[in-house]
Amino acid sequence: MHIAFAGTPEFATVALRALIDGGHQIVLVLTQPDRPAGRGMKLAPSPVKQLAMKHDIAVHQPSSLKTPDAQAPLAEAKIDVLVVAAYGLILPTAVLALPRLGCLNIHASLLPRWRGAAPIQRAILAGDTETGVCIMQMDGGLDTGPVLLSHALPITPEDTGGTLHDRLAVLGATLIVDAVARLGAGPLEPRPQPVAGGTYAHKISRKEAEIDWSQHAKSIELQVRAFNPFPVARTHFGGEVWRIWSATVDGGNGFPAGTIMRVDTGGVLVACGVGALNITELQTAGGRRMNADAFIAGRPLLAGQSLK
Repeated sequence: MHIAFAGTPEFATVALRALIDGGHQIVLVLTQPDRPAGRGMKLAPSPVKQLAMKHDIAVHQPSSLKTPDAQAPLAEAKIDVLVVAAYGLILPTAVLALPRLGCLNIHASLLPRWRGAAPIQRAILAGDTETGVCIMQMDGGLDTGPVLLSHALPITPEDTGGTLHDRLAVLGATLIVDAVARLGAGPLEPRPQPVAGGTYAHKISRKEAEIDWSQHAKSIELQVRAFNPFPVARTHFGGEVWRIWSATVDGGNGFPAGTIMRVDTGGVLVACGVGALNITELQTAGGRRMNADAFIAGRPLLAGQSLK
């Protein structure tokens, strides 16, 4: 089959690499335009573009797919299927109709739960104990198409947004290779999504990374895990911004929320609205990420001081 692939970030490269390694013919890659990155803010290609160029695959980078000119390279490729993974652009109805066998989306949740842009972080934030990947036949809605293949994956108490991302990316790559192979042999049976149980995974904003110490310690711990490695949960001490990379829930306390209860080699223990949070890995703005022992060695933190 002639396959086109649409994706942009690292999550998508895992699937594209699996399709290439599986011997499938990728005739065109769609990815978002180069963006400024790094300290010099120079234009940088997406991870998907870098992989496509390495394998001499044609790349198309429209800022939108709404016009006939933007759709032309895809139409001219006469593809059998378009595989989509974290592309970041809406596919108009005209694009969905171009591939002979339709468009397959790799979605990192068990649909209809967590449709939308940030299913991995939202699943952790909600305290879900399970997520997964669906291979979905795309339609005109937002992640509403019928599911062709799916596989569940447990969310462990140690999972962060980063570790769960990596495990789901590998699972998605495995499933899409399976789906394409099956599709080549005949149609897959589509399963309409249940009407009930749908939730929407809004895009993560930096503002959400600000810790509210009046919340339950468990909610803050989920926030820390979900936002590692981006955008990273943060709090304020004096004039500093602290980025919190890892923390564990501790027992109850009788201190006002945000109060530092204890400072030792085991961490920085902070009172929450309910319970307490022991910060074990953190970083100041412009500083390096370090464990609590190394962090407190360079600053005179005392019990009774407050974080905001």
